[in-house]
Amino acid sequence: MAIKRPKRSAPDAGTEAILRHWREAVPNDRLAHLVKDATRGLLRAMQMRLSKHGVSFGHWAFLRILWETDGLTQRALSVEAGLMEPTTSSALAAMEALGYIRRERRPDNRKNIHVFLTARGKALRPKLVPLAEQVNDVAVRGVSAAEVAVTRRTLLVMIENLARDELQGGKKRRRMPSTRELARRVAAASALTRAQTRHKAPQRGL
Repeated sequence: MAIKRPKRSAPDAGTEAILRHWREAVPNDRLAHLVKDATRGLLRAMQMRLSKHGVSFGHWAFLRILWETDGLTQRALSVEAGLMEPTTSSALAAMEALGYIRRERRPDNRKNIHVFLTARGKALRPKLVPLAEQVNDVAVRGVSAAEVAVTRRTLLVMIENLARDELQGGKKRRRMPSTRELARRVAAASALTRAQTRHKAPQRGL
């Protein structure tokens, strides 16, 4: 009787496709794609571990910042996390419902909303930080300390170069659009494409 092999899960198939891409299909593809795929792997590895504690990666990103600097304003937290304020607001509302944080306005400045960790949010630190350390150790398995140091320096230079490019983009009227603005632009481009397609379509005879 033939032994049935277990079916591969979708995540395994996706990972194998990425590995084939880099090892066989396009081993010299652009560095941006390599960084993207490495980031994907890190995020998935971290989320698999966080899920056992009922924490999403989105919440982890804010917890990690607040563990270092508690009491930031909601706007400052958005900047630190590199996210738009509406996205931050939604995530913080969910974290508040879970009892990880509390948000409050100070009497001397009612405009700013400050974010503070609760005892429950602080208690997550010794549970979750070792998971992040574990993911980092797994990621650089088989890589020497010297190679890791070179990689770190390279990534820091890339971050600095891209940040400088973004600042210079303001002088060229090039900026990062908001999520809402980007959605409007995509919708407008899609509508234009449809209109052009209809215009070029051959007219049927009567």
